[in-house]
Amino acid sequence: MGSERIKIKIKRLKRDGGLPFPAYESEGSSGMDIRAGVVEPVTLQPGEIVLIPTGLAISIPRGYEAQIRPRSGLALRNGIGLVNSPGTIDSDYRGEVGIILINWGSKPFVIRRGDRIAQMVISKVYSADIVEVEDFAQTQRGEGGFGHSGLT
Repeated sequence: MGSERIKIKIKRLKRDGGLPFPAYESEGSSGMDIRAGVVEPVTLQPGEIVLIPTGLAISIPRGYEAQIRPRSGLALRNGIGLVNSPGTIDSDYRGEVGIILINWGSKPFVIRRGDRIAQMVISKVYSADIVEVEDFAQTQRGEGGFGHSGLT
């Protein structure tokens, strides 16, 4: 784990029923695994998008965010990802954490209570001041984009 640690306050919602809190699964993990707080199994059909509850609400200190990211094993083996990847939980949000899953695979996928469905990475956030200018300093790349730097 990194040397800087912050406190994340977490609240179980009434229907949670004791699911484990998000947790780092290994010493070098960047993200904490988050579990499905569904009451009954949910079958996610190919191409379907579903909001999966976690049964948890969190309070993140100002100046930080939680990024919700897919789990690589679910993506590789089953085609399960997040529609808004990474999802952002802002420091002033106090509602339930929900995970917007999509099945990009070819087979139905069943989500059961307690399944590890996503990971949460805590990141520092920098605020920006927007400054209007007439022109920018020139760079070698200039306005080339969308694959421009890979062309010969």
